[in-house]
Order: sequence, then structure tokens, then C-alpha cells
Amino acid sequence: MVVRNINYERMPQAPRDAMPELAEFLEPMRVHFTQAPSAETLRQYVTGMLSEHPKKNCETLPDVVPETNQQQFNHLLTEMVWDEKSLNRQRIARMLELPSEGDGVLVFDDCGFEKKGKSSVGVARQYTGTVGKLTNCQVCVNCVYAERTVAWPVASRLYLPREWTDDPARCAKAHVPEEITFQTKAEIALDLLDEADKCRIKYSCLVTDGDYGDNPNFLNGLEERDKLCVCAVRCDFSVTLSRSQQGPVERADEVIARQPLSDWETISWREGSRGRLRAKFIALRCWRVDGAGTRHIGWLIGERPARGQSGDWKYYWSNFPPQTPLEKMVEYAHRRHWVEQYHEEAKGELGWDQHQGRRWDSFHRHAVSVMLAYSFLVWLEFRQRQNQAQVGRQRLTFSPSAGSPPTDNARSTSLGQQLATL
Repeated sequence: MVVRNINYERMPQAPRDAMPELAEFLEPMRVHFTQAPSAETLRQYVTGMLSEHPKKNCETLPDVVPETNQQQFNHLLTEMVWDEKSLNRQRIARMLELPSEGDGVLVFDDCGFEKKGKSSVGVARQYTGTVGKLTNCQVCVNCVYAERTVAWPVASRLYLPREWTDDPARCAKAHVPEEITFQTKAEIALDLLDEADKCRIKYSCLVTDGDYGDNPNFLNGLEERDKLCVCAVRCDFSVTLSRSQQGPVERADEVIARQPLSDWETISWREGSRGRLRAKFIALRCWRVDGAGTRHIGWLIGERPARGQSGDWKYYWSNFPPQTPLEKMVEYAHRRHWVEQYHEEAKGELGWDQHQGRRWDSFHRHAVSVMLAYSFLVWLEFRQRQNQAQVGRQRLTFSPSAGSPPTDNARSTSLGQQLATL
């Protein structure tokens, strides 16, 4: 995202009165609160997230948000009467009002929040890709909507390890709803997909990393829902080039390695800081083999560094139909960077990882508030661009402006730089 020419400075101390744009963005969502002061508390909490305070939690935000206190923000995240799921759906509906290029994707991934104690809901010694090792942490599964040049979060849900779901007393103490049972991260991702469908989000396909692409139950769940996907997979992903049940099952890397170099093609998918990002790709029509031995037709895609480049080989699985151009699947696959960018910016700029509450409801209300603040910035950018005079041919709503320098991703400024304009 790029926000230019907005004559504000980032707030070292939040203003006493509501920012007009933020008040306008939040106005339709006041219906979720039975009392006006409650809606005002949410506005103040989001305002604190948009401030430059380095620590953003219920204890520290009153330092920069006038006429607030820790008890007030704790009450917002726990005992205050409001339905965060309904509010999140209304936030999504508001984002769907923005013009679209018509080819968005849903990106799924999980992220971790390191914790020292044992009382925070869902905390356990578990692996998280955020730090790349086993550590004491919470893990959250997330869904992000992404077009070529803009993205916004859809939904998040905390993963509960079995040591939590097998301990009803511990769950009750953390206010985990009784209907919550153990689910794998892949099962949670499918639930988030169903939630996105209920919100009537239109998208072309789903994109994931290898943790989900390598899960046959997840891929089968997508096919049961008639969803198209381009998922990263690991090198030992099981495929076969034969329709017959007697055909040999092979590793993805072994199959790709046998292909002639002349069959690979160079494909570029977006602008980078040093020019167009590109690599060598090849796609084979074949079958993936799930745990039950069932064969599922699709594409095995290989990626390797282009001439003059270095890096690892990568592999993807897609169930797009036979006539699909390889360039299209490659571009979709590389939109996964959007969810990683959301994790980084929501933590680094909006305080997503600084939540100190221990309860299930507090965790998810904080997550919804972070998504609200992030979406406000996307919405604000759209508003700002609408007010810019465009010279020459008309560009897409979120396309880079004529003078924008190339970047490693579609967004030419960080969220921190955008916040500096507030």
C-alpha cells in the first residue's frame, strides 16, 4: 500500500477527539455495541494501535490515549457485551465495497507468539515457523485476501494443542467455549475458508505454504468444496505419472529432476527492488497420491533459480484445469508473501504480538481489533488515491503510481511508513 500527501503526522500522543477518517470507518460498526461508550472504547483501542507507542497492550495504551485506563481496555477484550465475529463480518463487508481487480486469492498460513508462562490460552511448547524452532508459544491460523497490489486480513483463530483440549478445567479457566474441540491447523484453515464463503468473498483460488499443501486431508477438503488451489509442497510430496493404481508413486523432486532443461521456461511474476522477479518453471500434468492411495489429477510445478541466480528448488501442487497457463499459476503461488507481510506488519506496527491477556475471548477480540486497524489503513489508502489527480491513462485503484520505484513486493512503502502519515 502507498499513502501519500495526507497531511497528518504519526501520533506520538493520540488526539483527544476521534480522527475523522477513523470515526467514519468505524461508524457502521457501532451497532454491535449496546452503549455508545462501549463503541468509543473500541475506537480508542484502535487509535492506540495506530500510535507510535512501542508497546501496545491494555496496560501501556492509556499512556498515549487520553481519558482511558487499563481496566477500560481489559473490559473491552473480556466482559464487555459485543460479538467480535459479527463485527469482523461487517469489517469484511466494508472491505468488499472497495473496487477489485477481480482475481483475488485467499492465502492461509499460521504464525506464532512466544510466551514465557503457561497460563495464556493455547500456549505450549510447539513448533512455529515464526522463529523456526520448538518454543513456548501460541500459534494462530490466519486467512488473508490478496490481489496483486493490495491485501487485507479475513480471519484468525487460535490453535489449541491436545494438552489443552484434553484438559477441560484448564480450558474453562481460559474461557474457551465448550464447543471448541481439538482441530489440526489444516482443519482450522478449512473452517476459516467456510467463514470466508459465508462472508461472500469472491476469489480465484487458495494459496498456502508446504505445511498445508503437504496435508492430504487439507487438499481433499478443498476438492470436496470444489476449490482451486496452488499450494507449496515439500520435495517428498507423493505423485505418480500413471493413472493406473499399479503405477509407481514417486517423490516430487525426483520427477521434476528428470525433466529436460529445454522444457523449463523463465517466468516473471512481479516487480522487485532490482527489477522483475523471475525464475525457471516447469509443470507436469499428473496425479497426487493421498494417504489412502487415492489419485487426484492436477499439476506438479517445479521452480528453480534462473540464470545468474541462486537458491533452493521449490515445488507446488495445483488442481487447476488442463488449459490453465503456467504463468497464471505461478503468479498466484507467489502471492503468499502477502500473509507473511501481514504477520510482520501487524506485529511490528500494530501490537498484535503484545497482547497480555490469558483468555480465549481476549485473544480473539484483540486479533479482530488488529485486523480492524490494518483494514482501516487499506481503506484510507483507497480514499487518498481517489483524491489524487491522475495524469494519462487510467490506472487500477491500487496500482503503483507513475513515479513509484520498484519494490520486492507490490507495496512500495511499509506499514510503518503509512502509519507515519497519520
